[in-house]
Amino acid sequence: MDFIQEKITTIHDFCIDEARLNKLLEDVVRERPVAVVIPMLYQEIHTPSLGNIITQVNRCSYIHEVIIALAAADTAEFAKVKEYFQRLNRPHLLVWNNGPNIQDVLLSLKERGIDLSMFAGKGKDAWIAAGIASLDSYALVLHDADIVSYTSLLPAKLLFPIVEPELDFFFSKGYYARINFDTRNIYGRVFRLFMRPLLDALRVKIHGSDFLEYLCAFKYLLSGEFALTSDLGLNLRVPGDWGLEIGILAEVYRNAASKRICQVDLGYYEHKHKEIGDSSARGLSKMTYDIMRMILRALTEIDSIDISREFLLSLQVLYKRTAQNLVRQYDADAICNDLRYNRHEEETIVDLFSKLVLEAGDSYIHEPTGILLPDWLRAISAMPNIRKKLRAAAELDAEIKP
Repeated sequence: MDFIQEKITTIHDFCIDEARLNKLLEDVVRERPVAVVIPMLYQEIHTPSLGNIITQVNRCSYIHEVIIALAAADTAEFAKVKEYFQRLNRPHLLVWNNGPNIQDVLLSLKERGIDLSMFAGKGKDAWIAAGIASLDSYALVLHDADIVSYTSLLPAKLLFPIVEPELDFFFSKGYYARINFDTRNIYGRVFRLFMRPLLDALRVKIHGSDFLEYLCAFKYLLSGEFALTSDLGLNLRVPGDWGLEIGILAEVYRNAASKRICQVDLGYYEHKHKEIGDSSARGLSKMTYDIMRMILRALTEIDSIDISREFLLSLQVLYKRTAQNLVRQYDADAICNDLRYNRHEEETIVDLFSKLVLEAGDSYIHEPTGILLPDWLRAISAMPNIRKKLRAAAELDAEIKP
């Protein structure tokens, strides 16, 4: 527990009362309606996490609409997910992102020069759903469908700083402690062992970067839980890979003043865990690879940094030393809190991540452009009624029988 403020405003949970927050939200959303966007995988209907999320969202009377984004393999899968969400009693729309009617709209968009066919996964799914949700909502909250520790307080905490006129933030990002008290394990490995030491190493390499100071002010950069105004959302380009969270933060930096950005304490957090992976194409190694490329792109765009092989080699050395120092600190923290911590295993992960610094960096040098979904303002410029067409298409797909 702390009360420290950062470069961006930090909303701590000292004594937040859910009943009070819900009442305040119910009053303000009459003028500023809010939507929840949940990208999901078909398999998640077979997990208890999604069922609990639905139960908790049912308690959120202030929510105007829930948009569920799904890429289903066929009509049978889509029908099962549709049936599953009948237990959700808030107004909701299930968007079959690869459904026939949605695909027809995207084909029309392609004919106007915007081709989304090379994109697949959470980034594209969230992009489509957020565009639909922005039609009728002042603000959106986005979170994953695999949060084990989800409670109805999570969307309330994220949305309140956005919709409360006295605060009027444009973007709020969740932060939390990744500790499982049942197993007494510390998680958040990509953030702890890669993201944080990488940023510290970059600050040594690049002096006076306001962008790096901005990133370092976030207590958990890789959280996938955030809320934002619809107007801001229309201006953001979205990465189509695991660089999604960092890419969104970079876009928010470019489009909003820091005084309009905040982070919110979501407490303890538990979701499904990924394997490390034995190559840059698998597991957390793939995530690390994509994040590294996204960071380098953001530094090139925002700070005009020239990324060279020499830059990467020295960064790799600095990163590894910084990460090894952090491992010792995590070990001490774990011992004092009687948490399970395998220092050798953590050091081994650092060794792997240090190789990915160079591998991803070399890839970026040879192909620096990367893949970003266009911002919604460009899509609307190409097809002014695209959001209405996508909503109508989603409603038509929802009527398809298996």
